[in-house]
Amino acid sequence: MQFEKTGMEDDPDLQFLLSGAGLVKVRSSSWKKTRFFKLQEDCKTMWHESKKTLRSKQTFSVEDIDSVRSGRQTEGLKKYTEEALDPRVFSILFKGRRKNLDLIANSEGEAKHWVSGLEKVIFNLSNLSQQSKTEHISWIYNCLRKADINCDNKMSPQELINFLHDINIEVDDEYVQMLIEKCDQSKCGSLEGEEIQHFYEILTQREEIDVIYGAYAKTEGMLSAANLLDFLQKEQKEQVDLSYAAQLIEKYEVDETAKAKQQMTKDGFLMYLHQPEGLIMNPAHKRVYQDMQQPLNHYFISSSHNTYLMEDQLKGPSSTEAYIRALMKSCRCVELDIWDGSDGEPVIYHGYTLTSKILFKDAIKAIKEYAFKVTSEYPVILSLENHCSVEQQKLMAHHMTSILGSALVTKPLGDHMPTELPSPEDLKRRFLIKGKRLNKLEASLSDQASAEEEESVTEEEDCRDDEEESEKNLSGKSKTLKLAKELSDIVIYCKSVKFQGFEHAQTHQAFYEMCSFKEGDAFKFAEKSAFEYIHHNVDKLSRIYPSAFRTDSSNYDPVPLWNAGCQIVALNFQTPGPEMDLNQGLFGQNGLCGYVLKPSYLRDKASEFDPITLTRGPWLKHKELHVMVISAQQLPKVSQKMASVVDPLVRVEIHGVPADETEKETRHIQNNGFNPMWNENFQFDLYVPELALVRFVVEDYDAVSNNDFIGQCTVPFTSLQNGHGNIHNMWKNGLQHFVHFTVHSFQLL
Repeated sequence: MQFEKTGMEDDPDLQFLLSGAGLVKVRSSSWKKTRFFKLQEDCKTMWHESKKTLRSKQTFSVEDIDSVRSGRQTEGLKKYTEEALDPRVFSILFKGRRKNLDLIANSEGEAKHWVSGLEKVIFNLSNLSQQSKTEHISWIYNCLRKADINCDNKMSPQELINFLHDINIEVDDEYVQMLIEKCDQSKCGSLEGEEIQHFYEILTQREEIDVIYGAYAKTEGMLSAANLLDFLQKEQKEQVDLSYAAQLIEKYEVDETAKAKQQMTKDGFLMYLHQPEGLIMNPAHKRVYQDMQQPLNHYFISSSHNTYLMEDQLKGPSSTEAYIRALMKSCRCVELDIWDGSDGEPVIYHGYTLTSKILFKDAIKAIKEYAFKVTSEYPVILSLENHCSVEQQKLMAHHMTSILGSALVTKPLGDHMPTELPSPEDLKRRFLIKGKRLNKLEASLSDQASAEEEESVTEEEDCRDDEEESEKNLSGKSKTLKLAKELSDIVIYCKSVKFQGFEHAQTHQAFYEMCSFKEGDAFKFAEKSAFEYIHHNVDKLSRIYPSAFRTDSSNYDPVPLWNAGCQIVALNFQTPGPEMDLNQGLFGQNGLCGYVLKPSYLRDKASEFDPITLTRGPWLKHKELHVMVISAQQLPKVSQKMASVVDPLVRVEIHGVPADETEKETRHIQNNGFNPMWNENFQFDLYVPELALVRFVVEDYDAVSNNDFIGQCTVPFTSLQNGHGNIHNMWKNGLQHFVHFTVHSFQLL
């Protein structure tokens, strides 16, 4: 059992999971049925009883679990169970779009066993996945056991062919025969015992690692600290000393005898390459490394559109879970479309459509609980699209002030009227409201103005911004609403105003007033008026949102808008694809905090930067990026059919200013997704490197149709680490999966 090394083999929670127990599955008020669940012996797979006779799969992987929540925290359990059951209920939430499992245990004690046990298993699997060599070996031996159909602990030629298919290699009979002859010491025509071990060693040999290790291993055939330092300085371009090299040997060497001599074996070297120090992304950028003391408008802010939706914008479900998922991905600006509820409580849904509804107060509770729980302590902006009557607006304000409490910003920071937006650091663990306001912010600091405001509450206020105007055109309806003073008063730093041109904004728009731009207008400005758009965004926030005609919740390319300095480029987080890959890549740096400091030329009022014309200036820092795509291991199959084996190729894409946009790709490797090797060199010329994102895409080549997507990894150019690097995890459909992918990159002036 893989948990022996962690000391968990006698853990009572783990033993309970391995024994299993009955749980009541909850789907509705009338569908509550008992099913048996248990953790299988591999400690990676959950088995569950199913009454469906045609059901082919009654298991799911623990690695597919996103989180486990105790108590009545999901919408289903809140709706379909009584409060008294709270100690006995829990939910299993999955990655991607798979539905939650809402469950009732037999007792409070059993519920604790389930939640604690699953959390321990998930945590240990996560730790084990970092030990890539162990993971790799375990996976291969599992495939070997699976291929041993007659369970005689031997591998016949046919079983070898089945095994190679299973690990994504297509071979002919001659190749199988060659492998058997090379390993079959007993000359019996099949492999067993040490012969299988020899077969494994041939299969997992990393030629590129052998070459680079052999070039530097000059001490008794191994790497001394001095040899390793030579590698780090020459290949990785690192400015480190001998003590750092010695620390790496102490940390990653797997052979105690070699470690005692301060030497590194090839296995230790491979282990080092698969750890953070050997990854393609600079480990320092995985922490918050940027200045977080500048005004909010100086940052790109990870932002979601129609955050409440799980799927499309016409009939998809709305859910508080969608807010939780976005916040857990470091989204720092979420959208709430609020409408009058039939029972007096405001609801959230996509107006004039068949999308389901959730209570506004439930969304605020979920946001409060998860905004700062895991990934980021920096502020969250609640972007309100208000369609409610005055009475329900008052209730909205009440819910936000009572639920968010002191975390809600309800007045300017400090004692005096500010002249610029506060910083993310100033606003840690705080909430900002974006919406309409009846008066100027200055009035909030003036008693006289406050008294005057009481008289203006009844004035008509057009609460539609550009986005609502767009939706009105689709629905054919128009409505002018009054704005409740209670709601107006909690809009402090993000007052929504209508955009009336750059010149008007420059003379009339205050620093705390912001405009929303629909996708088409924003792209027009970014292409035709980039210089003016950049200057507008130097001291004011801009929010961009997808066209109302994207009813399938598809996304636009965010890069041209970031190039124009737009901060809040809102995407449909529920829809995976290249656009969300780029968003994930940009915000994957700076500790995944959801804020990335814009380059200085997008923050300078005197800047002459234009991403289209690229006049000369400090932004022009010509760099050559050299990338050698070396190899990959354990690429997943696109199809799980026995005969399906991928023909992988790698495409390297540069996303940034138009002059830098380009892509190059390798040849495809025929019938080998297990350990394809390309060894192909590419060179890219970059002119504005601070805005460049490098996207590595792996696809399954198809001669007659579109290639099938296998996975991708996007890294900001400025976060690329020089030298021989690895990508451990690639993303597909918004989910992370384990892959070894090796490249060699370096940057030249």
